[in-house]
Amino acid sequence: MIARRHFHCVVFVAAGLYNIVWGLYAVIDPQWLFRFARMPHQNYPQIFACLGMVLGLYGALYLEVARVPERGWMIAAVGLTGKVFGPIGLARLIWSGIWPVRTGILCVTNDLIWWIPFGLYLYDAWPVFRRKQQPA
Repeated sequence: MIARRHFHCVVFVAAGLYNIVWGLYAVIDPQWLFRFARMPHQNYPQIFACLGMVLGLYGALYLEVARVPERGWMIAAVGLTGKVFGPIGLARLIWSGIWPVRTGILCVTNDLIWWIPFGLYLYDAWPVFRRKQQPA
């Protein structure tokens, strides 16, 4: 049994639902970020819509972690990796002046708020994950 199991289930249900809703909204209105950041609209909004689809699929995976947290270590590790590298890429765009600071809202809501709960889950789930990886 994983430590803080109930807490982790709640976190991953929240992350799953958030990603699904965010993904659906990005598919329905792929220009929202560009309006919000006062940037010119994209020539190819399908790219942002595709990003929404991918994030929505991550939501389904996070719901699976919530369903069986003892088996979700790898999914959460991949998710947290994206939540670390995404802000690095966005920081580069902002630092170079390609994108405005207002686009940072993406990282606050999609990435930064999840670092601690995902990291705590990975810490708590690591012993369970290691036991399952050892040959019998």
